[in-house]
This record gives sequence, structure tokens and C-alpha cells, in this order.
Amino acid sequence: MMKRYSKLILAVMAGILVSCQKLDIKPTNVVTEDVVFNGEAGMNVYMANIYRKLPIEDFRYRPGGEGRAGMNLHHEWQNFFHMGAAIGEMVGPFGDTYEITSGFGYWPYDDIRAVNYVLENLPKYSANFTGNRVNELLGEAYFCRAFFYFALVKRYGGVPIVTTVQNYPQQSIEELQMHRDKEEDVWNFIGEDLDKAYEMMPEKSPRGRANKYVALALKSRAMLYAGSIAKYGSVNYVDGDARAQGLVGIPAESANGFFTKAWEAASLLEGKYELYNQTPGDKVKNYVDAFLDPASKENILVRDYSKLPNLESAHSWDATFSPGYMTVGPESRAYPTLEFVERWGKLPIVDANDYPIKYDNLADLMNGLEPRLLATVYFPGATLRGYTFDTQRGLYENMFTGTATQEVAKPLDSRASITASDPNTLYNGRRIIGQAGMKRPGSPDNATRTGFFVRKYIDYNKDKSQTGLFQSEQAWIEFRYGEILLNRAEAAMELSNPGDALYCINQLRERAGGPHLNSITLDDVRNERCKELAFENHYYWDLKRWRIADVVLDNAKFKGLMPYYIISENKYIFLAERETFDRTYTFEKKFYYEAIPGGELAKNPNLYPNNPNY
Repeated sequence: MMKRYSKLILAVMAGILVSCQKLDIKPTNVVTEDVVFNGEAGMNVYMANIYRKLPIEDFRYRPGGEGRAGMNLHHEWQNFFHMGAAIGEMVGPFGDTYEITSGFGYWPYDDIRAVNYVLENLPKYSANFTGNRVNELLGEAYFCRAFFYFALVKRYGGVPIVTTVQNYPQQSIEELQMHRDKEEDVWNFIGEDLDKAYEMMPEKSPRGRANKYVALALKSRAMLYAGSIAKYGSVNYVDGDARAQGLVGIPAESANGFFTKAWEAASLLEGKYELYNQTPGDKVKNYVDAFLDPASKENILVRDYSKLPNLESAHSWDATFSPGYMTVGPESRAYPTLEFVERWGKLPIVDANDYPIKYDNLADLMNGLEPRLLATVYFPGATLRGYTFDTQRGLYENMFTGTATQEVAKPLDSRASITASDPNTLYNGRRIIGQAGMKRPGSPDNATRTGFFVRKYIDYNKDKSQTGLFQSEQAWIEFRYGEILLNRAEAAMELSNPGDALYCINQLRERAGGPHLNSITLDDVRNERCKELAFENHYYWDLKRWRIADVVLDNAKFKGLMPYYIISENKYIFLAERETFDRTYTFEKKFYYEAIPGGELAKNPNLYPNNPNY
């Protein structure tokens, strides 16, 4: 049952409109619909609230959004850590996949109602707007409604499709207790809303708001998801009443139709945006700046952050993805895995006979690596704000005599290595582990569990004093042309058009400093997607829609790159070892869908049957 709305409240201090869903007493600052729809000013305020609630999985992502149950701004970053750590892109402070796969009870029907309120009432006030503005605003509303439903259907499968403003007590409880629609119907509904948005919206829009190409970007993403679920979810699934009724799952024969829609939407964006390429002579800097330059022509839709009063609060990315000695923040909390890093290929850490290669400096390992990798991950020996990532797991007095595999097979405490948990612990005047690591249970969070730190989105332009909690202001990029090329390439491969996929992927590789491919497979496209979109909250959902999470995360353990200093030789070696907490991650098949929230089931029994195995 949808929540009661009778009026809207103007929250003057916040500068936005909020719904009356929780009010049992007469509110102050009541605003009637003739004020909301009296012109651009009222609509801008109303739409700002809708955009603020869009389920953009950004720096401050928490399903349910700010101000809802469970939102804790002091731990804003933990949900991002959950996403990456749940599927092996990173490892973080959480122990299992259940902590994210169980969901957060996301159920934004109050926000959907706010959008339906616009669609129903705005046309009545067309005299208050000039030109084509009413249609343009309605197009934005269709886009926003599609976005909310996209966030629902990728979690739960089929959910109730509500297109009108529900009112209680004008409507009975029975009328409000709607049944779930089939999953395929919800995906088609999203596509239809986005088609309307594309037709009605202009080509250009103010920063942070949708236009017709933003609608196409979401359509390319959503239809790709639907096609994948139809194709792969028809093979790998859990049976149950919800599946038998079509509430979860899409018939396999629908896959190509969705892939075609994804490809067509992505193709229409060609020539409208371009890959960031401001400093082609320095491809590492170029890729780093692609996520920091507000003028990037690659950006399609962004969410801005600011420390200024009356604007969205700043976030804490810099403070929580870098060692504490490089920030004013608390400490780093999640770290890229070696498995992720080696998507670019095996690192040169052992020779042909499996003996460790010796390096004069930590940073020498980075020589010859692809610029995109170096722009995405901080390696041992890299620098930030004048500080060095002095990542080190320990010391050896003398080089061990066996192979790297033989040494790693030994328990750490049985080796000849010298280790410590405190970076201030010295051995003959030399740090044993360095300020940046390695982290062991009970040691400071400055250290890393894998040898790596996240670089993407880190603002190297800020000095240390500007990187505390809630001081980061870089915008989150929700849609960028790089993703669109990947959506198009994947859809093309699914439609047996490898030539177009190769065309798209080679654009990305050239920008990133990687060699062109001469041929391509679906696995190549997927791997390119994992590299290009790392730490942007895509990989979790990709594993789910490809229906391979239960394979990738079958009692999975992940590795790190552990540097050691050889005292007698004045050399460094790197060993591929289990990340220092040695956690195991498992994904149950039922996690491909989340359970319908229990509170909603209690209010509306027509939402049954719940998803399989819940």
C-alpha cells in the first residue's frame, strides 16, 4: 500500500520539497499544488527533491536514501565498501556477501508517487510555462520514474507498476494493495517510460538534470540488464512460486529484443559525447582527470557535491580510500584485490622458474603497466600529495632459497621473514611494514590488506588538510560515454555483431593506453567492462545479471601483492599471497534476487509470493 500524501511541505532550510508521508499533525509551511506548478521556480524546487532521491549508487550510496531508516552519514562509505568487497573487486571490513546481498529494504513508492504527482497535475497548469517546458518537465518525470523502477526490478524482479497518484482514504485499502507485475513487464515499462522521456526532453539540460540523451543512457543500461537476465537467468535460477508466476525471471526468447533495444539506445549517443582526452600525451593523468574534471565531455549525468551551505553535503571519498597519513580522515577501509589488478595480465613478480624477481625500488614494478591500471589503483611505491605508499609486509635478512609458491605455502609465522603489526616497529633502524602496510587483524587501518589502494576519484589536487571527513567535493559520474560504449559492445556481441563490439572496445583501449585488439570475444568485452568501470558500482550488478556470481564467489578467497625487503641484497620482492584477513566469500543462488521487504509484505499480502528461498 502506498503512503498517504495530501499536501507538500516546503523545507525552507534545506531548500527542497519533501513529502508528507510521515505526518500525523498539520505541518507548517504547507504549499499547495498551485504553488508547486506556478512556474519554473516551484518546479525546480520540487524536481530537486526527486533528483536527490534518485537511486544513484554514489559516494554516499545507501539503498533507501538520506533521511530514511538505516542511513548513517557517519558511516556513509560503508555501503560502497560492501558492494566492492562482496564480489572480489576489493576486500573491505566486512566478513561475507550476505551483508550486501540481503539488501536494505529499498521500496521507494513514496518517491514514485511524487513523480506520478507531476505527471498527473502539471498539464493542468500549462499556462504557467512557456514554449515546450511542460512536455520537457514531463519527460524528466518519466526518466525519474524509470530510474526508481530500475532500482526496484534489479533487486526484486517483478514489483507493482503504479502509474497514478494513490490516495487514502479516497481509495480503499484493497485498491491500494496492488499485486506484483511480472518481471518482464516491469522491464518493458521502464523502456516505455524512457522512450517517452527521450521524445519529450531537450538535447541539453542544466548540469545534474536529465535530457533525452541521459534517458538513452539509462535505457542502454536497463535493457542490457534485462537481456542478460532473460538469457542467463533462464539457465541459472532457483525455482519457486514467484518464478512459476513470472514474477522473477524473463523468458529466454525475449533476450534478443532487449539486447537490440540496448544497442540502439547506446548507438544514438555516438557523436553526442566523447571519451575524455585532454592530455593524450600523459595517459595516466588523462584517465585520472577524467573523473575529476567538471568540464569533461564524457560526462552524461553527474551528481554534484559541495561544502557550501544549502547545497548537498560533501562526501568522504578521499578520507576513506587513502592511508590516514595522507589525509585528515580516519583511515582507508577497502583495497583492490590482486585478482582485479591482474585483469590486465600477470604482474612481473616471478621469473620463468617461479623465483621472485628482485627490484631496486618498490615503484619499479609499475614500469610498463597500462596507464589505465596505474590511474585506477595505487601501487606500492606510488605517491600522493607528496607521500609515498611505502607498502611492505615485512623483511627478510636473506633471500629464501625456494620458489615463490613454496614460500607462500608456508604459514607466515613459520617463514624466515620478519613481520609486525605496528608501522612504528623497527628492526635495526628500519621500518618492518611501513606506514601503508600491511594490515593484519588488530593493526591500524592505515595499512592495506592487499598491497593496493584505490586511485579512481581520489582528488590529488587537494592537499592533506582538505581531505577530512565530508570535505570531498568531486562529482559522482552516474553515466559517462565510456559505459555507453561498453553497453553497446556487450549488446553487439550478444547480437552476433563482433565488428561493432571491436570498434567500441578499441576506442576505450586507445584512450587508456592499451593496444588495439584484432578480434574479440564476449569474455573480452566483460573483462574490459570490469577494468573500465572499476569502483563505479557496476561489477556487483554485472555478476548478478550474468548469473555467474555463484561461480565466481564459490567459497572464494582473494589475494594481494605483498612486498618484502631483502636486507642483505638491498632489494624488494613481491609475493602473491592471500589478503591478510584471509576471508571467504560465498554467494547463494537465491541472492540473485533480494527478498521483498518484510514490512511491505505485512502491509500488503498481495505482494506474495516472496522470491524463491525466502
